[in-house]
Amino acid sequence: MQVAVLQDGLAKGLGTVRRAVASRSALPVLGNILLRTDEGRLKLAATNLELGITCWVGAKIDEEGAVTVPANTFADLIGTLPPDQIHMTLDGETQTLKLKCGATTANIKGISAEEFPLMPEAKDESAIRVSPDTIRDMIQQTAFAAATDNSRPILTGVLTKFEKSTLTMAAADGFRLAVRTTELANEVETPTTLIIPARALNEIARISADVESDISLSAPDGRNQVLFHSDNVQVVSQLVDGTFPAYEQIIPRNYATRSIIYTAELLRACRRAEIFARESANTVRIQINPGESEIKPGTLVVRATSQESGDNQVEITAAIAGEAMEIAFNVRYMIDALNVIDTEQVALETNNASSPGVLRPVGVEGYTYVIMPMHIHR
Repeated sequence: MQVAVLQDGLAKGLGTVRRAVASRSALPVLGNILLRTDEGRLKLAATNLELGITCWVGAKIDEEGAVTVPANTFADLIGTLPPDQIHMTLDGETQTLKLKCGATTANIKGISAEEFPLMPEAKDESAIRVSPDTIRDMIQQTAFAAATDNSRPILTGVLTKFEKSTLTMAAADGFRLAVRTTELANEVETPTTLIIPARALNEIARISADVESDISLSAPDGRNQVLFHSDNVQVVSQLVDGTFPAYEQIIPRNYATRSIIYTAELLRACRRAEIFARESANTVRIQINPGESEIKPGTLVVRATSQESGDNQVEITAAIAGEAMEIAFNVRYMIDALNVIDTEQVALETNNASSPGVLRPVGVEGYTYVIMPMHIHR
C-alpha cells in the first residue's frame, strides 16, 4: 500500500471513527483502526462489535493495500503533524506502516487487515432517507432521556418508528419520557420499528453536523443491525432486543393547570436552583400561583433548599390557567429538557403533586416531555 493524503482530512476522519474503537477488548485488533484503499479513496474504520464507524477521505493511491494500526498511537501522531501531505507505505511482511510528513518520519506496527471484523455495506434500495437536520434535532430532543445503566437494557435504546410519512422517536429511563414526531418528505413503503442504542444515535447526531446530503437508514434482514449511510460516513449499530414500553400510556391525557413561561427564564431559574438542590437529590419545588386578574399575572416560584448551603428562590411571571398547586421535580431533568426546547415559550402542564408533569414547546407541535414528580417532605 502506498498512499498520499492531506493531514487535515486524515485527522478529521480519524476523529470520526476513533469513537467506535474498543477501550478494552480481548481482541487486540479492536483497539486498531482499519486503513484500506477503496476506489481512489482511503477508507478508515473502527468497531467495538456493538458500534462501527466507517469514513472515507480523499487520497492519492499509488498502490492498493490494507492494514490496521493502533488507534491512539496513530490518531495522536496525525493530530500533531503539520497541515501538509502525509505519505504512507505499508511493509506487508512486517505489517509496519511507514509514514512521512515534512521532516517527520515514523514506523507504526500494525495487525493484518484480515483479522479486522467484516463491516456490512449499506444497500440504497431498502433505505429510508432522512435529512441530517431532521434526524439531528430528533436525536438531540430524545436520546438524552434514555437510561445510562444496563439494569433495564431496553431503556438504553431509543424507539425509532417509521410509519407512512411519520417518524417517531421515544426514549425513557423510568423517571422521564421524551417523544418527538415529525413528517418525512416521502412515505416509507413498509412500517419499520427499531430500538437503537442511544449511544449510536448520539454519534449520528454528532456526525450529521458535517453532512449535507440525506442520511440513509436501513436494517438488513436477519442481522439485528441498523446502518446509517451518507456520502463519506457509515455507522452500523447492533439493535436492542426486546419490546419497548407502551409509552403512550405514560403521557397524561389532560391537566388541571397549564402554565406558559418564557423558556429562557425558566431555564435560568432551574440552573440557579440546581446549585442548592445538589445536596437534596436535585429536588426543586415549583409553586404555581394563578393570576388574580389581567393586571396581576400568575407566577411560578422555583425554590431549592439545602440544609448545609442555604436556599434559593426565583419568581417568574407566567400565564396560568387552572388551579394553584405545588409540585417537585428533579431539576436536572428539567434542565435537560429546557436545553433542547428552542421555542421562546414553553408550557408546563400539571395535575397534582403526585402526577407527572408535561413540558411542551409553545407554537410547535410534535414534542412531549413527561417528568415524574418527586415526593415533597413537608
